[in-house]
Amino acid sequence: MDYQRYFKSSQAEMIKCLKEAVDLESPSADKGAVDKCISYFRKEFQRAGASVSIFPQDVTGDFLLVEYPPREKISNLKQILVLTHADTVWPVGKLKTMPFYVERNKIFGPGALDMKAGLVMALFAIRTLNKLSVVPSKRIVVFVNSAEEIGSENAYSAIRELAKKSSCVLCLEPAIPGGALKLQRKGRLVVRLETRGRSAHAGSPEKGINAIEELLFQLRTLLRTRTSALTMNIGSIEGGDKPNVVPAAAAATLDVRFWNQFQKEKAKDALNRLAPHLPEASIESKIVSYTPPMERNAGSNRLLRQIKQTADAMDISLTAGKTGGGSDASIASSMGIATIDGLGPDGEGIHAEHEHVLIPSFIERTALLTCLLEKL
Repeated sequence: MDYQRYFKSSQAEMIKCLKEAVDLESPSADKGAVDKCISYFRKEFQRAGASVSIFPQDVTGDFLLVEYPPREKISNLKQILVLTHADTVWPVGKLKTMPFYVERNKIFGPGALDMKAGLVMALFAIRTLNKLSVVPSKRIVVFVNSAEEIGSENAYSAIRELAKKSSCVLCLEPAIPGGALKLQRKGRLVVRLETRGRSAHAGSPEKGINAIEELLFQLRTLLRTRTSALTMNIGSIEGGDKPNVVPAAAAATLDVRFWNQFQKEKAKDALNRLAPHLPEASIESKIVSYTPPMERNAGSNRLLRQIKQTADAMDISLTAGKTGGGSDASIASSMGIATIDGLGPDGEGIHAEHEHVLIPSFIERTALLTCLLEKL
């Protein structure tokens, strides 16, 4: 089956579906808005012939699980896990200043690239397999996260359980600009560093202990750990109230990124070795959240070779690279499951106002995904 030609003929319908999804604005922290987007895709996947399950959540949007063929039809197939998410970084109302539109070979709109185009790809791939009565070699399980952009332990637990049962994991996050797949991602620690001192009048600073001075010393100490591979970004600082008062408390939040577990342990060791600099000051560091790195391994290398063989047969050129950002693929990969990310379309402007999808890649990657789901 020439899936590229098939989806080229369905281009207008795919763009229409993407517009409907983008119009359902779904910022991560707005449960009601995300649930509307989840509900839309629940109905669309059901129409596509899949069975769907909703996992209700109290705070974030509900999670959606899609299975094809439906479990009641075939129960003995191994499974492929496909990772997607419906939430975006854009607030409700952003469409007023950042509308959905098509210009030449580009589709613009908040969340179009990251990653509602990937969701549409999964939908059309399953719809096509069902329409053509194609029974895939493995069961297809699509997990639609509702809180990928902000992180969710409930989602991470669900992904881990699904990954354990899967022979491989395909993540439909956008490609690296230029089209490369993502074989490695940085891990991330969000760290909260707090310092305590003693307040006093600024006219007699020796009677106090300046928590901001202590914080600055500790931050300088930590930053000496930075390398080109292990990075630390001071994202926010707080402390003090009035210029004539010695501050008794201060805090900073850091974003620490690393390519492997060794670098993560180096960062944690630097945190553990921090000691108060000013007499009677105290410090406390705590890890607010952790995302494991997506490391290249033998399983992902084998999966990449399989994907490239399929792509070569379709005259699609593929390369693989790495990126500093994290995704749900990192969670699956940490389970030791062969995982490839960046199978979504090419484009640019993730989290930026020029966010856009390249239409030729949108069509090509949907064709590739459909072929992979049929034959992997």
